[in-house]
Amino acid sequence: MSSFLFGFAAALLLTIGARDQLLVARLSQHLGAAILLAGLLAAVFTAGLMALAGDTIAQLLPVAARQMLVAIALLVAAAELFWPTREKRPKEPTRSPFAAFVVLMARQWGDAARFLLFALAAATALPEYVALGGAAGAALALAGGWALGDQLEALPLRGFRLAMGAIVLIGGLLLGLGARGLI
Repeated sequence: MSSFLFGFAAALLLTIGARDQLLVARLSQHLGAAILLAGLLAAVFTAGLMALAGDTIAQLLPVAARQMLVAIALLVAAAELFWPTREKRPKEPTRSPFAAFVVLMARQWGDAARFLLFALAAATALPEYVALGGAAGAALALAGGWALGDQLEALPLRGFRLAMGAIVLIGGLLLGLGARGLI
């Protein structure tokens, strides 16, 4: 159960202000519920794939290397959180839910939330619960973005993402130093 909760919390918190949530919010007026459905399907698919990847790779590694893999995934997630999201608003949406699904999958594939799901799946024995929790957390964050629409960007998203980045960075550093036996 804790694997589910960690996946849920990680995906929920790290999807707030992310590129996929912003896209869902920006297209919510033009595409309605179709963009939310595309986002939810993409969230389920990418959470499952990243959890599967984390578990598969972790099974090939000894314990110390597995811990270092988790630390590296956390550091990559922190870097993505620190990276500013300066995207232009789509000027003329294609009004295609499938195109939105493809774009959302591409955005989610390398975002901080999915790297954290990868790390959690590599660190735990229950990657399917990490995937379910991650999909549910991301779905909730995307639904929040869809519901807020244009009002989402009025929130202090940059500061929140920087705070989340600092927390993930500290966790990654501590795990990495622990894996090396330095702390």
